[in-house]
Amino acid sequence: MEFEIPKFVKWAGGKTQLLEQFIPLFPKRFNRYLEPFVGSGAVFFYIIQKFKPSEVIISDSNEELMNTYQIIKKDVEKLIIELKQHKEYHVTKGKRYYLTIRATNPKHLPDLERAARFIYLNKTCFNGLYRVNSKGQFNVPMGSYKNPDIIQEERLRTASKLLQTVTIKVMPFEKVLGLANKGDLVYFDPPYYPLNGKHSFTTYTKDAFLEEEQELLAETFTKLDKKGCFVMESNSATMFIKGLYHTFNIATVKARRMINCDGSKRGEIKEYVITNYRVKK
Repeated sequence: MEFEIPKFVKWAGGKTQLLEQFIPLFPKRFNRYLEPFVGSGAVFFYIIQKFKPSEVIISDSNEELMNTYQIIKKDVEKLIIELKQHKEYHVTKGKRYYLTIRATNPKHLPDLERAARFIYLNKTCFNGLYRVNSKGQFNVPMGSYKNPDIIQEERLRTASKLLQTVTIKVMPFEKVLGLANKGDLVYFDPPYYPLNGKHSFTTYTKDAFLEEEQELLAETFTKLDKKGCFVMESNSATMFIKGLYHTFNIATVKARRMINCDGSKRGEIKEYVITNYRVKK
């Protein structure tokens, strides 16, 4: 990979491992870039360096994640100081400190401390999993890391530099319809439709993302196509997803499942990449 991907959090379904397979699937030219499920930002960080779009808008419905992007953009040095304090307390107090921070309501914290809490929990929780319960409370147990890499100073500084001209929003994915114009590239990386048709183990917000939400996403995809946008989406290789996008182009990529409570199930799986434009095989 010729560009640095300063991924500052672990994220289930992150696309760093798939970028090489994605390169021939991107359109050759486009105007602006919009990514409504930005997650850890691997595709975004690649796109902004490779294509240098005229404008970039990233968004997600996860308020904690998007607040963290905002703080990295505008206050990265203070964030690093906060993370160093978390590291010190984590080393000395361990699980007791983790549980205290986890139990803290992030809405009662200033934005800077809220972002530091988000990264600290992500780096010290089990498998880097982000999951909340029906009340929106983070509920992942602590992982068994001897020396978790909580700070990552240079990676955060690189991310901050790349974010300086980027617009960051908290919004539901369908709102992208009001922002995207003809000639823009919109990339969707939603919570995948589960392979077994049941609720997946990963819940990024308190709201589920199953049939109804996937159908709304497919409808949004179609409306963007009619507006003249370039649209690209990653999703699970299931008959349900194939049926929703049967009129569009569907390519298959191979990914390694990195987050699963059963280590034997972290093998290679197929995923779909759906586009409304033709790409070379």
